[in-house]
Amino acid sequence: MKRLNGVDALMLYSETPEIHMHTLKIGVLDVSGVDGFSFDLFRQVAYPRLMALSPLRYQLVDIPMKLHHPMWVENDDIDLDYHLHQVRVSAPGGRRELDALIGEIASTPLDRSRPLWEMYLAEGLAGNRIAIIHKVHHVLADGVASANQMAKAMEPLLSATPAVPPLDNMPRTRGRLLAEAGRDHVSLIRKLPRLVSETATGVSKVRRSAKERGDHPDLARNFAPPPSFINHVVTPTRRFATAPLALSDVKETGKHLGVTLNDVVLATVAGALRRLQLRYDGQAELPLIAGVPVSTNPSRERLAGNEFTYITPSLPVHIDDPLERVRLTALSTGIAKENHQLLGPALLPAWMSYLPPAMAPAIFRRQARRVESASVFNLTVSNVPGPRERGIIEGATVTEIYSVGPVAAGSGMNITVWSYVDQLAISVLTDDVTLADPHEATDAMIDAFVEIREAAGLTGGLTEVGAAMPMAAAAV
Repeated sequence: MKRLNGVDALMLYSETPEIHMHTLKIGVLDVSGVDGFSFDLFRQVAYPRLMALSPLRYQLVDIPMKLHHPMWVENDDIDLDYHLHQVRVSAPGGRRELDALIGEIASTPLDRSRPLWEMYLAEGLAGNRIAIIHKVHHVLADGVASANQMAKAMEPLLSATPAVPPLDNMPRTRGRLLAEAGRDHVSLIRKLPRLVSETATGVSKVRRSAKERGDHPDLARNFAPPPSFINHVVTPTRRFATAPLALSDVKETGKHLGVTLNDVVLATVAGALRRLQLRYDGQAELPLIAGVPVSTNPSRERLAGNEFTYITPSLPVHIDDPLERVRLTALSTGIAKENHQLLGPALLPAWMSYLPPAMAPAIFRRQARRVESASVFNLTVSNVPGPRERGIIEGATVTEIYSVGPVAAGSGMNITVWSYVDQLAISVLTDDVTLADPHEATDAMIDAFVEIREAAGLTGGLTEVGAAMPMAAAAV
């Protein structure tokens, strides 16, 4: 058995009927080279690969009287009849139809009495393609762990050795659960004085650094996200959209401008949100704030758990000049990273361990139904490096991979970018009131990226992502 860490617990307790805390991983496969492809064949191929990913056999065990965070226990087998589902994409089977199906799958929560994942085989795609839609609760794996799971599942030959050590599955008696909870609480109490001291030191360093830097009027103030069309009481229904970019184009742009790939992504998001704010709010006068997950354990061997925290860079949506947006984005990201290091990367995750299991879920439920504006950041923007080698599974080529995390209370949008081989895959998840069509956001992302390249003098259009499905423009 294994106790949830503090960030794991946050991912579990913050789930409400309106805020679903699962993530989605989507692989598009070309099965034209597979003779007699069928759902039954997929089950046969998938089973040994899924069994090799032991976190997919983890199941939650609650502690009596909610005296501590739940624990994981590892099941011996996977119930394919429960976890695997066969679905069909509507005709004509393009990107828009697949995205619509994924939005429907994202709109329902996972059953906590089972291992917290489901997998859907979506047939009916044009061009001899199928899609594998993996829906997994964030409590089980963060972006890095999910990427590692996907890379492991696509390996040509899987080792018979378990990917991670098995959990201790001693009998789960009430007495044992309570005794372990007591021991863990004693450990937390012992750590508290040091944690308080480290927090005071970190906050002092951040404040001192802020004074030394001086004011930056074009950057958002911390913990002060302005009102936006994104921010409202979130509904349970989800809408989804995807679009691919050539990774080489994004790298070329960053190198030409002397900024990182992540800076280019965030500046592109800022440009896209500016367009959308002008459309929905009629103005874009104040910088927004992004919540950007940062891994505290980027190991390629890690297949489970949440080991990340957030930085909160400013998004200069109020700036019309695309190159100035890039400059301000790089500046704000640099400041956010510096603050992150000064405060201590492990500090906020450590405090999450002290969330009260008996009270936290009810607090989050009330918050989700009342929060009409963001309190820390306007939206989540993730940039996760995905598998670097093209996957080939029993003759089927993995042509595209997309991923997206959950929306947060008070924020109706999550933008997640994954790199896969030669692609930068954009995914946007919203509720059903944020945008008329989620592809407005992906269209705006592509347009904003083109705008940056043209302003930088990089001409010739975008590189075609040949393996990808055709783009889906927003409905007029």
